[in-house]
Amino acid sequence: MYPAAFDYYAPKHIKEVLGLLGKLKDDAKVLAGGHSLIPMMKLRLAQPKHLVDLRKVSGLSGIKLNGKAFAIGAMTTHWEIESSATVKSKLPVLAEVASVIGDPAVRNKGTLGGSLAHADPAADWPAAMIALDAEIVCEGPKGKRKVAADQWFLGLMATALQDKEILVQVRVPLPAAGSGAAYMKFPHPASRFAVVGVCAAVTLDKQGTCVKASVAVTGAGTKAVRAKGVEAALVGKKLEAAAIEAAAQKAAEGVDVQADLQGSVEYKAHLCRVFAKRAITEAVKRAGA
Repeated sequence: MYPAAFDYYAPKHIKEVLGLLGKLKDDAKVLAGGHSLIPMMKLRLAQPKHLVDLRKVSGLSGIKLNGKAFAIGAMTTHWEIESSATVKSKLPVLAEVASVIGDPAVRNKGTLGGSLAHADPAADWPAAMIALDAEIVCEGPKGKRKVAADQWFLGLMATALQDKEILVQVRVPLPAAGSGAAYMKFPHPASRFAVVGVCAAVTLDKQGTCVKASVAVTGAGTKAVRAKGVEAALVGKKLEAAAIEAAAQKAAEGVDVQADLQGSVEYKAHLCRVFAKRAITEAVKRAGA
């Protein structure tokens, strides 16, 4: 199917983008990599009168290591993150997450910012951004503002992005010494979206006790969420098999688990527990490496 007719804009600067959004208002949609919006337009689930393409806008792509955090431009592709030697060296879980998104065509065109702005409930990046305590930077007519990743996802494909704003950058802090992180998912066999995905990050002290834990779940509900019960069950414990097992049993708590064509509520809740255990176990292994 062909999309409905629309006007196309290809600005080169952020100010031009913001000006267009202010002028065109709700009739405009922003285009990043196109792997979410274009299919929706072809199915006529989205029918914007104006399409504002970000691909030529300067300053929106690239990976920089600034002090103790990565600053990743919103238009940076999944492949650029997956293949970055610096990312693999300093925060390999980011490359790991990027590597399991879709297929090579998706990873070469799809973008980090596009994924986070679209907020598909089965996307991989949301759980990773929450577990890694990332900040999402938006820019609008009043300037820039930062939103913590665990405050970004408001509901089904709903985010904290405000009218006339665009997502411009994601900042991911480097982990402290003694930290490890891992992302594990049960992928849909066709789309590779997460039926359930869990990202876990832990920090251990010199005695092997967990002093910090961040765990997030995607795919199971209407949005990615922090698994607070799991985190609380991990902190203060030596993360041996029994402690991890007990904590993982809380993985579905606080998740608005939804039944769908991929499984029942009970089945997806079970997957939350299974993949939480796997992700935490691998994160602990990496923390002690």
